[in-house]
Amino acid sequence: MKILGIETSCDETAAAVVEDSRILSDVIASQIDIHAKYGGVVPELASREHLKKLNLITEECLANAGLGFRDIDGIAVTSNPGLEGSLLVGLTAARTLSYILKVPLAEVDHLESHLFASAFTGIGKPPGLGLVVSGGHTRLVHIREWGRYEVLGDTRDDAAGECFDKVASVLGLPYPGGPSVEKAALSGSRGAYRFPVSDLGGSYDFSYSGLKTAVLYKIKYDLQGKLDGKTVCDIAAAFQEAALKPLVDNTLRAASECGAGWIFVCGGVAASGRLRELFGERAGKNVFFPDKRLCTDNAAMVAACGEFYLQRR
Repeated sequence: MKILGIETSCDETAAAVVEDSRILSDVIASQIDIHAKYGGVVPELASREHLKKLNLITEECLANAGLGFRDIDGIAVTSNPGLEGSLLVGLTAARTLSYILKVPLAEVDHLESHLFASAFTGIGKPPGLGLVVSGGHTRLVHIREWGRYEVLGDTRDDAAGECFDKVASVLGLPYPGGPSVEKAALSGSRGAYRFPVSDLGGSYDFSYSGLKTAVLYKIKYDLQGKLDGKTVCDIAAAFQEAALKPLVDNTLRAASECGAGWIFVCGGVAASGRLRELFGERAGKNVFFPDKRLCTDNAAMVAACGEFYLQRR
C-alpha cells in the first residue's frame, strides 16, 4: 500500500509517502525561524503556517515520489495529541482527501507514530521498550506487540525537551534548546556544577521541574546573573548530564525487568549526540535510534503507523 502521511501536530508541516515500510518521499517545512523570537511555539501562528503550506508540501511530496493523488491507496494523519488548531488543519485536509479519493483513512496517535519510526531501522520483533522523549512528552512504553502497549513511565511535570528549551532561554542560547545546549556543552565541563538528578523512588516516571529550577537559581542567586561564555558552556554541560541520566537509567532498568529484547529511543531529544553516546556506552547494540531527520515530528512515521492499521482492516 502507498500511504500518504500528514503531520501538523505542532510546528512542522510535513507530508510523506510510505510503501511497505519504505520511504518514497518525505517533505518537512519547519517553523523554527517564526517561533524562535518568542522562545517557543505560538499556537495561532503555527496553525496559520500549516494553512499556508500544507497543500504545497503535499503536492511537493507526491511529485518527489513520482506519484499523483490517484496513486495513493490510503491516508494517515496525526489526530492527537498536539495543538488543537494545528491538528485541525491536518485532519481536515486528510479527511477531505480520503473522501474525494475514496481511500481509507487512519487517524493515528502522535506518540505511537514516533514509535513507528522504528519501521525504518531494521529493528526486530517485539517485545521491546520504547522511549519517546520530545518537547512535549517523556514516556517509557513496553511494546508487547505492535498495537498493544503498556505505559511504564511518564513525565510528572515538564517534559525533557521543554526543560532544555527553558534552560537554553535563561542561558541566552537560541531556540530550540536541545541543539543549542548540546553545542555549548561541547566546550564545557560536565563536573563544573552539580545539578539534581531526578529520583522518584523506583518509579519509571520522569520529573524535570526541579532541575529547571535548580539551574535558574544557580544563575539568579549564586552567579547573580553574571554569565560569561565559559560559565554558559559549563552550566550547559552539567545540566545536560543531569537531564539525560534519568532517561538512560530508567530505560535500562525497565528493559532489564521487562525482558525487552531491544530499546528504541525516539522523539526530538533522541537526536542528541550525547544521549546516543550514553546509551551506547551502557547498552551497546541493543539500542536503536531513528535517523536524526526522523527524530523530530515528521510524516513518514505517521504514514508507517497508518500503514500498520490500514493493513489490519
